[in-house]
Amino acid sequence: MPSSRLFQLSAKDRELALRSIKIILDGQSPSGAYVASPNFPSYQYSWLRDGAYCARAMDSVGNTDSASKFHRWVEGALLKQKSSAESLIVSLNNGEVPEMDEMLPTRYTLDGALEKFGEVEDFPWPNYQLDGYGIWLYELGSHHRNLGTTDFNSDVVDLVARYLSATWETKCFDCWEEIGDGHHASTLAAISAGLKSAGTLLGEVKYIRKSEEVRDFLLANFVRDGRFCKGLLDDRVDSSLLCIALPFEIVPLDNPIFTRTVAAIRSDLLGDTGGIYRYLGDTYYGGGEWILLTSWLGWHDRLTNNQYGFENAKEWVVNQATETLDLPEQSTKGVQESTMIQPWVERWGSVASPLLWSHAMYLLMIQEGAN
Repeated sequence: MPSSRLFQLSAKDRELALRSIKIILDGQSPSGAYVASPNFPSYQYSWLRDGAYCARAMDSVGNTDSASKFHRWVEGALLKQKSSAESLIVSLNNGEVPEMDEMLPTRYTLDGALEKFGEVEDFPWPNYQLDGYGIWLYELGSHHRNLGTTDFNSDVVDLVARYLSATWETKCFDCWEEIGDGHHASTLAAISAGLKSAGTLLGEVKYIRKSEEVRDFLLANFVRDGRFCKGLLDDRVDSSLLCIALPFEIVPLDNPIFTRTVAAIRSDLLGDTGGIYRYLGDTYYGGGEWILLTSWLGWHDRLTNNQYGFENAKEWVVNQATETLDLPEQSTKGVQESTMIQPWVERWGSVASPLLWSHAMYLLMIQEGAN
């Protein structure tokens, strides 16, 4: 049953909201996994990150059964990796750092198995990211707290918390699966939030203390010119930095460093047509304006009573919908590097559409946290 708030929206917004719910539900496998995009061959997997935000969106509109099904799928998928995770934890605690391709992956097949080499392309696609595990723990905690339930698998929660505790200082790829030469602010924010959630779920103070250690490292090392920066080795602003306060609450929304970060996102990453870029220098499909990031900023604006920003973001996102009200990953109308559109089209086809994460963030923008 959709949330009653959806019926208070304008007809256009309500139509897209209901379509978004349908796309996410239709994109959920019988296993519980949410496919990243049903029509984009390279995205025929379930990412912990994308799926966790889809589950949050389903919770926000009252489809809690869908969210529960996803969280149970993650628990099952990770149980299959228990022996691998335990071996990795032992190695890391002994001061050994395994190769990236030996670490737990960021995406799984819809039946919870590991991706096989060559399924996407003939060369490895970066798959060592830690943000998804932190995001999942955080959203698992939010889901059960909101429902007042405790039927989570405590062994899996403990396993992931121990894995993150052992890996958080290692170099992994950023949330965009592109930069793997350092540490990334949004990844550390997700890890800190996830560890805190695990500590709360399990009643384990050690994970809350580890969460605080990660948070303190983030706050001490990822501030440039009074704002948060993309990476330890990268001073640029990145729109994924929004996660530091929303939803992870590493700092509050009115924290001065965070408000300056939001201001930098608006000044540096606002595209020609009104959407938001990932970061300057992006060339993926030309480096266009992303629907989910524009929604994310609009979500922030609604919660901070910036009605003008919220309405602009909402209008821009609605205008990106196709005739069938599908929301793609990004727009190619106001890209940073137009010569890089065609090479990606030749490699992977047209921009992914619909992208479930885009629809999830639209729902969160208009719905989550509303009275």
